[in-house]
This record gives sequence, structure tokens and C-alpha cells, in this order.
Amino acid sequence: MSDTQDRWTLEDITALFDGVFAERYQTRLIRGGDEPLYRPANAETPYHQVIFARGYYASALHEISHWCIAGEQRRQLEDYGYWYCPDGRNAEQQKAFEQAEIAPQALESILTHACGREFHVSVDNLGGEVEADFSAFAAQVEARAQRYLEEGLPARANAFRIALISFYHQQKSLAVAVAVAGGGACLDQMEESASS
Repeated sequence: MSDTQDRWTLEDITALFDGVFAERYQTRLIRGGDEPLYRPANAETPYHQVIFARGYYASALHEISHWCIAGEQRRQLEDYGYWYCPDGRNAEQQKAFEQAEIAPQALESILTHACGREFHVSVDNLGGEVEADFSAFAAQVEARAQRYLEEGLPARANAFRIALISFYHQQKSLAVAVAVAGGGACLDQMEESASS
């Protein structure tokens, strides 16, 4: 693989995610429109959807990170039942947004590095009335990422990280990367460790 952008295709990230999680969690990664969204299964769609924005690879990793953190009950609710205030937040709204984004962006940074890509923190408030403290937020995200690495990632995040490393760093085939990370025994063992 080359170091060019075409190294990271939407087809690959989708195949890795769906390969590891579609059967076990009835969840698929879907390319969406302007806004990302998590949509639980319903009468029209028999599987849960992690919908990432505008076909951006980084958006896919970010939305996967949210999904990897969300517990079973949250995964039954649209957008995990969380509040979201779009770009244009005031100071109080921005602070709440940043607090809610520390863990997902920390996990996103780990997954991004597992792909061999450069991670960029996002305060996501270009039209807001307040200027976010980018450096302070970036430091919080980095500190949380270090804690994840020291204490262990959530089971689904760890399985996906294994798939990404197998595919992007070890240059295994999609099928092998999925098998290594998504094998029932692998996820069972990770989930048992996480719950003990």
C-alpha cells in the first residue's frame, strides 16, 4: 500500500467494520449525508446503522468511536439518546459538548493511529459565539487516550483496533483482519475481561 490518501478507502473501513460487527451486533457502517447519526434497527431496516457524514473517512472513525463506547441500552436509542447542539454553540453549550467528546475523540485518536493516519482534534464550533480553548481540549483528549492505552480499551474498540492494525500495518487481507478481530472467541474473551 502507498502512503497516499487512496490507501484509506471507504470500502475498506466499511468492510472491516461490517465484517467484525455486522453479524454479532446486527450493526453496519453507512455512508450518509451532511450529518452523522446512529439509527437503531426498525421495521424498515433490520440492522442498526452507524451513519457517518459525507463520505469522510475521519467521520467514519469518529462515529465508530461513539458506537464502541455506547452501552447496550444506549444502542437502542437514536443517536444513543444524547443531546446534540450543532455548530454555533454558546460558551455553556460548547463546554458540555467538549466534555461529552473527550472519550470518543480519545478513542478516535487511537483508531486513527491504528490506521496509520494523523489524528486531528475537533472542537466543532466554527460558527459559535465563543472561541474554544483548543489546546486545553486537545490535552484532555490526549490524556484520556493515554488512560485507554494503559487501562484497556472497550471490547468492541479493541477488536476494531486489532482489525485496523492487521489490515493497515501488517497488511493482512480484509478477510484475515476481520477473522483475527471479529472471531467469536476473541470478542467473547474481551467482553468477559471488560465485565469482570
